[in-house]
Amino acid sequence: MSDSDFSVRVAAQRDLAAIVDIYNSTVASRMVTADTEPVTVASRQAWFDEHKPGRRPLWVAEDREGRMAGWLSFSDFYGRPAYGATAEVSIYLDASRRGQGLGRFLLQQAIAHAPQIGVNTLLGFIFGHNAPSLGLFASLGFERWGNLPRVAVLDGVERDLVILGRHLTKPEA
Repeated sequence: MSDSDFSVRVAAQRDLAAIVDIYNSTVASRMVTADTEPVTVASRQAWFDEHKPGRRPLWVAEDREGRMAGWLSFSDFYGRPAYGATAEVSIYLDASRRGQGLGRFLLQQAIAHAPQIGVNTLLGFIFGHNAPSLGLFASLGFERWGNLPRVAVLDGVERDLVILGRHLTKPEA
């Protein structure tokens, strides 16, 4: 997938329903989210409102015809001031776009953009059985920083949550 196949822009209120549709399309797989039932647009409004372009953006990727292909969000980590330069990144793709390189493109864009919004550390929280996502993040320099064994139960199966991280700046000597 090349950059010319789609465009990325800041999400607008009119995008929320499509963002929720893409999110809900992952629920049944039990691979991506800990939600076990689809969510509503209304239940995601506060989450949407927390995203600010200059601090914690929410982006949508559209194909050439203007259809939403996926989205990426930056979210606060742990909500305390000392963690302000750290953000969790989440990527969700339309089912028809998975496995085609869009996730890689979005994650590369997030890595490049993070310093512009004061973020020097990115985190990914990924289920231990989600090999495609773990591989994507690892291929772009994320390291395994933590493993929370059996913290989620999906359809009676206990699942691990893996924390992946990447520092975008070198530590001071």
